[in-house]
Amino acid sequence: MFPGRMNPRMLKQMQKMMKDFGMDAEDLKAIKVTIELDDKILVFEKPKVQVMDMMGNKTYSITGKAKKVKKETEKSEIKDEEVKLDITEEDIEMVMDQCNVSKEEAKKALEECKGDIAEAILKLSE
Repeated sequence: MFPGRMNPRMLKQMQKMMKDFGMDAEDLKAIKVTIELDDKILVFEKPKVQVMDMMGNKTYSITGKAKKVKKETEKSEIKDEEVKLDITEEDIEMVMDQCNVSKEEAKKALEECKGDIAEAILKLSE
């Protein structure tokens, strides 16, 4: 919890004082910590991570050797991909039965509601 060697009795006293002041410290077992900056990425392999909670505000302390990785702009861009909606015949039939509508109307409602059966039924019931 604390760097260096400390007398166990003194450590307990220090922990009690911290608790009295509303502070709590805990070690985390982290495998890897990554910090992304504008121009580079810092990667800490097997770091020592300590979280300090002071009256609800958490502070993370990372100790270890950081590798600097050059950031590539292509990888940092997020691409939106269109996901194909899979509407089954059972879904269409359920909406048809519940709302007494045609197959085309039920399918159209399901597509507009992104496959949400309950929302499609409510939409057609209005």
